[in-house]
Order: sequence, then C-alpha cells, then structure tokens
Amino acid sequence: MTFLEPQRLWWLLLIVLLVGAYVLSQRQRREYTVRFTNLELLDQVAPKRPDVRRHVPAVLFAGTTAVLIAAMAVPAMPVEAPRERATIIVAVDVSLSMAATDIEPDRLRAAKESARGFVETLPERFNVGLVSFSSTATVVAPPTQDHEAVMGSIENLRLGPGTAIGEGVFASLESIRGFDEDAEEDPPPAAIVLLSDGENTSGRDIAQASSVAAEDEVPVSTIAFGSGAAMIEIDGYQVPADIDKEALRALAQDTGGHFYEAESESELDEVYEDIGSSLGTEYVHEEIVTRFVLVAIVLSMATALTSLLWFQRLP
Repeated sequence: MTFLEPQRLWWLLLIVLLVGAYVLSQRQRREYTVRFTNLELLDQVAPKRPDVRRHVPAVLFAGTTAVLIAAMAVPAMPVEAPRERATIIVAVDVSLSMAATDIEPDRLRAAKESARGFVETLPERFNVGLVSFSSTATVVAPPTQDHEAVMGSIENLRLGPGTAIGEGVFASLESIRGFDEDAEEDPPPAAIVLLSDGENTSGRDIAQASSVAAEDEVPVSTIAFGSGAAMIEIDGYQVPADIDKEALRALAQDTGGHFYEAESESELDEVYEDIGSSLGTEYVHEEIVTRFVLVAIVLSMATALTSLLWFQRLP
C-alpha cells in the first residue's frame, strides 16, 4: 500500500498533541484527587476507582481521527490493469531458410500458426502490427485493433531471399512511431516480438538496431526458430539453415526483452503465451479511500457505543 498524497500525513502530529494533552489532563485530575486528606471520606464519596474503561473512548477517538487523516492522504493499492494504447509488433523472418522442415510441416507455416494464435490471445484493446523481413523489411500491417485483418496478413506471408534482422527492427520501430499523431511526443507502451531462424545478411546490423530500440525503450523479445539441424535447397544447392542464437540473445538483452529457443510448434505456443501475459498488463495505483472511511465510521460508532454503555453519555 502507498499514499498518493503522503505530505498530508503530517496531520498525524495532531494525534500526538491530542494524546499528550489527554495524558496531561489525566495527571492533573489525579493530583486534584490526592488533595483529599480524609481518605475514609473519599472512599464513601467514590467507593469505586475509575478503571481502564474510561480511557477506551479516548483511544477510539484518536484511532478514528488517525484513520480519517490517513484517508485524506489518499491510500492506494497496486493492482494489475490493461495497458492503454499497448502496441505489439510481430516481426517475422520470411527468408528462404524458413522453408526448412525441422519443424513440421515447415518453419514458416508453423510460425504462421503460432503467430495467429498469439494475436488471438491478445485483448481487443491491444494494437497489433505485422512486419516481415527477408533482404528488406516491410510493414505488412500497421498497428491496429482489427486483429482479424492482422491474422489474414500473417497467412499471406511469402518467402524471399536474404535476412535483414536489423531492418526488421527498424521497420517495427517506425511503425510504432507512426501509431498516431501523439506517438512522437507520447509514444505508446510497445514491444516487438521478432522471430528469426537465420543470420543477419542484409541491411543495417543488429547492434545498431538494438541501440535505437533501447533508446526508444521498446523491448525486443526474440525467438530463435528451429533446431538448427536442417538443410534447404537454394538454386539447386543444399544449404544449411543456421540460427545465430547469440545475435538474437544479445538483441533481446540489450533492449530489455527476452530470448527464447523454440524448436517445435508446441514450444512456440508457450513462448507467445508468456510474452502476451508479460506485456498485457501494468501495475497502477487504485485508491482505497472508501475502505479507510468505512473503518473510521466503525471506530466512531464504537466510540459512541462504549461511552453510552459505560458512562451514559456521548463523548
């Protein structure tokens, strides 16, 4: 729990002053009582000595005042809430190596299925965009809440030569910056999910892209796709479909994202679920002033009830 207006808690010093005044008044009362020199007469006039109950209404009153001051300081609790304007860009490698069949039926089709499942799990208020990259990067679908349209774009992805991971990040960042007219001054909370199975062979390098993403405070979560033990045919030649895991790991670490290794479609489903849950909410402070006021009401009623029952008067 926290207080949104903590400076108002200085009013609690009034409670200290009240307690001090009460203690002082009780001492003066005791000194006045001792002035009776005839103790036998005092026993006849007041045979029963006041017990601890006479302090209860005062304690309850002090507690009521303290709770009301705390309520004035606006107490709040951290709660999870959906991130407003949240934007996720899914960047998919469509290089020729994505035709490798170490994941059935092949890497690209498995990636499409998992990407569609990921978009389906996101709340409707999320804005989702799609970027594809091979030798160049293309914004296939700008950020939108029309998730069906994005899923349709995922299905239409096609293979191309080369692998430009850095360009994929840059295109994703540009898509985020163009989210709306306020994005330049007030960028939306955003993240990039980048799926790749190859080395960066075209465009700007990954280190340059990660530096810009970190500066924009956009985490890039990367997924090393495939087992790495696969061959593909390019121009009649068998070529190994390698994965540069270290480059993808560094990209994630440098931008505050997460690195994953997914070697099967089922593992990818778990990866996407984890990313979606981590990006989907943020902690905000929810005011609980009403609870404090309710406690103050209960304490004030207890103050009145004890005073009436024990002393036949209101405090």
